[in-house]
Amino acid sequence: MDIRHTMTGRRALSTVAITTGLLLTMVGCGSGGDDKPGASSPSAESTAKGGGQSKQSSTQAADNVLAEVKSGDITLTVTSAERDQGGFVTVSGTVTNNGGQFWIASNWRGDERELSRNGASLAGASLVDSKGKKKYLVLRDTQGRCLCTKFDGGGVNAGQSADWFAQFPAPPEGTTDVDFQVGAMPPASIQISEG
Repeated sequence: MDIRHTMTGRRALSTVAITTGLLLTMVGCGSGGDDKPGASSPSAESTAKGGGQSKQSSTQAADNVLAEVKSGDITLTVTSAERDQGGFVTVSGTVTNNGGQFWIASNWRGDERELSRNGASLAGASLVDSKGKKKYLVLRDTQGRCLCTKFDGGGVNAGQSADWFAQFPAPPEGTTDVDFQVGAMPPASIQISEG
């Protein structure tokens, strides 16, 4: 009999301890540390203002346009070209499909057989240093995958934009003016900044 009463008591004590722990956790997480009525978090305020992070980053990207080129209904915008300490350059921006149909990025992957496994991507992009007479191809890992954007679904929907990036070997330190080239797009003259 004593064992049964002891076990029942232990179960009840365990249940009370777990319930108390859960209640304290809920109370601690619920207030957010700000007891002012009507106060809201910064993320809630930015979402309420209409778009939060994505709208802000689009505005910042529009302010930092290094180059913009068009081919048909496709607009390629370069917003950043930074030289990193690791000996490479990361170029990034957006591609916008202004047409009425889905745009397939298949011709951006390049002509090399190894690059065909990258699918719709920027694997065929290059940086051209006209003064140094050198062409820099997108970096690849040991399995031939490019260090670049691979477009989900193979491209960009009509009226939509997609962010992209591509990494290249860095030109010599003194070289800042290069042309970014991908697919049938015209070359985009950009300036490399120090990261």
